[in-house]
Formats: sequence, structure tokens, C-alpha cells
Amino acid sequence: MDLISGEIIGIDKPLGWTSFDAVKRLRGAIQRRLHLRKFKVGHAGTLDPLATGVLIICTGRSTREIERLQSGSKEYVADIQLGATTPSFDLETEIDARYPWEHISRESVEEVLPRFRGKVMQVPPVFSAVKVDGKRAYKFARKGEEVELKAKPLEISELEILSFEPPLLRLRIVCSKGTYIRALARDIGKALESGAHLVALRRIRVGEMTIDKCLSLDQAMEKIASDPLEFPEDYQMPGEKEIK
Repeated sequence: MDLISGEIIGIDKPLGWTSFDAVKRLRGAIQRRLHLRKFKVGHAGTLDPLATGVLIICTGRSTREIERLQSGSKEYVADIQLGATTPSFDLETEIDARYPWEHISRESVEEVLPRFRGKVMQVPPVFSAVKVDGKRAYKFARKGEEVELKAKPLEISELEILSFEPPLLRLRIVCSKGTYIRALARDIGKALESGAHLVALRRIRVGEMTIDKCLSLDQAMEKIASDPLEFPEDYQMPGEKEIK
């Protein structure tokens, strides 16, 4: 790893970790390896704690690439439970309503999916980081306060059924930045005259970074600790200058 000049690391984020948790752990490991009090580390595209998969982490000067990297298309595998809804549209909150799902067939799912392909408008979940009057929407939602979010444009270039074992629907989705798969689950449920929520989500690609190129957090920590360091000519040892 070229930690000194900057590195782009693909991480297979584990279930239950926030994107910030992963960044914090790697930053700490890098600071210890380089004997620095400060070092820039960031991620290119947030992944929810209940989701797993590709999380791109940039270090040092490579943090300049974050905006470009996170603008790339994303690919997901999503498990959607039909017949029930939750306020967060996923498993973060408890089921709040149940609906009939027995009328839904694979054919009826195939019929509604074209509505969600191409350029569409999507209302983000209230349990999200979207800002409303300068505050994150989820802060209002967790207090039980109502908040109205505006629909935003996005593009879903690919949307296909991987499996359908009622009431569980598994989809593969390729979409643009800013797409909420939880909101897509909500909308598909409504289109099928039922309810739906997301029960599992795995991101398998961000731009050119695919899941097979990613390291586990433990593997990344091991590489940081053991890989030989390559020092550029202008590098100054800690105490003289800290890498920014």
C-alpha cells in the first residue's frame, strides 16, 4: 500500500458498521503506522449500517478523488420483503403495517419494474441524512416529527429479478448516485398494491470497484501493518511536517 502518497482501498463493509466506523478504524491504524497525529482518510459514498459490501476508502492525497469516485454508478443486490412496511423502509424500525401479498406473482412484479427503470423521481426516506432546514431528516423522524421531503431525480439503468420466493423478492439494481434502495422497496410495494421493506442489501460495485477487489477490514488492517512503506522524495518525518 502506498500510504504516504495516498491509497484507494476497497473495503467489504461488514453488517452493523457505519461507514464512519470503518474510516475511523483504518485512520487509526494508518496514524499508528506512520507515527502521525493527523492523517486524511475519507470514504466515497455512504453505506447504511444494515448494508454490506463495497465501501471505497481514500487516504492521504487520494482523498482528492472522493468526489469523482462517488459519482460513479452503484450496483446492489437487495432483498425486499413484501406484505409489510416499516417507518424506515428497512429493519432499523419495527413493522408498522401489514398488507396482503398473496396476489403478487413473478409476472406482476415484471409488469411494474419498468416504471422504475430509466430517469425517475424518488422521494428519499425520512430516516435519511437528507437535510431539512439545516438538520438531518432522521433527527426529525426519530423524534416522531413529521417532515416533508421533495422528490429528487435519479437514474436506475438496470433492474432485474434474481429470485422470487413469495413474499421475498431479490433484485439486482444498477443506479446513479443518490438512489435510496429502501425508497425503491417502498415504491415497488405500493406499485404491487401491497407494502414492502428492505431486509438485506449488499453493494457489489461502485464505479470500477467491484466486491471481488475488496478487502475485509481485518485484511486491510493487516496490510496497513505489514506492507513496506514507500517514501516519496519530498516526505518529511513526523515532527517536521504532518501529511495533509
